Amino acid sequence: MDVPKLELRPLGNTGIKLSSVGFGASPLGSVFGTVSESDAVASVREAFRLGINFFDTSPYYGGTLSEKMLGKGLKALGVPRNEYIVSTKCGRYREGFDFSAESVTKSMDESLERLQLDYVDIFQCHDIEFGSLDQIVKETIPALQKLKEAGKIRFIGITGLPLEIFTYVLHRVPPGTVDVILSYCHYSINDSTLEDLLPYLKTKGVGVISASPLAMGLLTELGPPEWHPVADYDRRIEQKRN
Repeated sequence: MDVPKLELRPLGNTGIKLSSVGFGASPLGSVFGTVSESDAVASVREAFRLGINFFDTSPYYGGTLSEKMLGKGLKALGVPRNEYIVSTKCGRYREGFDFSAESVTKSMDESLERLQLDYVDIFQCHDIEFGSLDQIVKETIPALQKLKEAGKIRFIGITGLPLEIFTYVLHRVPPGTVDVILSYCHYSINDSTLEDLLPYLKTKGVGVISASPLAMGLLTELGPPEWHPVADYDRRIEQKRN
């Protein structure tokens, strides 16, 4: 049976087109329960068959396991490299945060080895609100620009939860330096505040990736993580009931 292909959407001024739904590979790192290698490879294959061409990971997910599993899954596709888009991250690791130029440069080489790739399409500074935003501007992003010049990455991105971190950085770097932002939990069933930022991002030519559209499991029996604002609201409601 023919499978309808997902819509492809342009990502800012990058010239690349992502499937309207991407593949978040953190589960491949057994973050939410053990995932076998065979299941990881099968899930990547099935996602690609259904039209997903964008795969996002990080060395933080499962302590590098997600990158390793995704690399095996992508290799098993047996298709030309330009048929899929890979994004990984730097600065956040199981051991903590390190956005220094030396660390992110080393992180890139290690990620390429785990992913079994010669380059990644998007390299993102991961959860920058936990570091110094001035360091991101003055040290981390310039280091990523050097990696871009070396052909190891195609585009530079930043990620995080508070929306104001994006305007802070974009105000302070030359136009076109940051190609992509990844925001999560701000374009979902309970929070659409990312919409307010879209006109600004468009003027900057910055592509937008919206992660966690289901608000980190808000409607599941397990519920959202402890840090999620809704989790605190739910606790207050429960206290009033008791």
